[in-house]
Amino acid sequence: MITFPHAKINLGLRILKKRTDGYHEIATCFYAVPVCDVLEIVPAYHTSFTSSGLPIPGSPEHNLCLKALNLLKTDFDIPDVLMHLHKAIPMGAGLGGGSSDGAFTLKMLNELFSLGLTTGQLLNYASRLGSDCPFFIEGKPVLATGTGTELQSISLSLSDSWVRIIYPGIHVGTAEAYAGVKPDATREPLENILGKQQLWKNQLVNDFEPTVTNNHPVIGNLINDLYANDAWYAAMSGSGSAVFGLFRSQPPVMELPPDCLIRDGKLD
Repeated sequence: MITFPHAKINLGLRILKKRTDGYHEIATCFYAVPVCDVLEIVPAYHTSFTSSGLPIPGSPEHNLCLKALNLLKTDFDIPDVLMHLHKAIPMGAGLGGGSSDGAFTLKMLNELFSLGLTTGQLLNYASRLGSDCPFFIEGKPVLATGTGTELQSISLSLSDSWVRIIYPGIHVGTAEAYAGVKPDATREPLENILGKQQLWKNQLVNDFEPTVTNNHPVIGNLINDLYANDAWYAAMSGSGSAVFGLFRSQPPVMELPPDCLIRDGKLD
């Protein structure tokens, strides 16, 4: 069985307040984009995991695909499998590629071995894998609140737009992204702004952007370049370092700095 775990972008990202447990309350919109890895799972005589494409740092046992398999194995008698992941979504880019791989593994194993898990049960397993994983079970636009795990479906369509995603090959750590953020819960609710696309350029903000673009000016330059090439909205996704632009038609050719990865796609 082969499937195509997709990436996501963040449409706005608000840091609302710091919790007593050290985490932050946030508000953001997750939106699926047609930039995909390729994941194959087949029954085998012994379980193995291999990968190709972009190099994946760390040891395989820490990969969310294997973690998803082992999580289900605690409750189900799942046979050995061969798993191969072709990595095309850049890692550490704010695009949720690893989370998507883990969630799609859950869905594939459920189908491949007829486990009978409902969407609700898959969401529960996904939440145990990681905070972004539940979104990828259904992949529909959601407003994510709390620590990013409380998902609420929203009516939002960008089917008239193309997306261009540019990854500049810069690693942005979570601590770095939060370092310059001042939580603020007094602004207009994010869901109000999401319903007014004409306001996005000036009001749909990612609170991580000022700090990250100050530390890595190339990221801010790429956002400006997307606007200069007729994007109607451009921003950084998550804590970066990937940026994206939304276009009304297929994006034009752009001159980019060396080592940038670029992905284009028509949105659903």
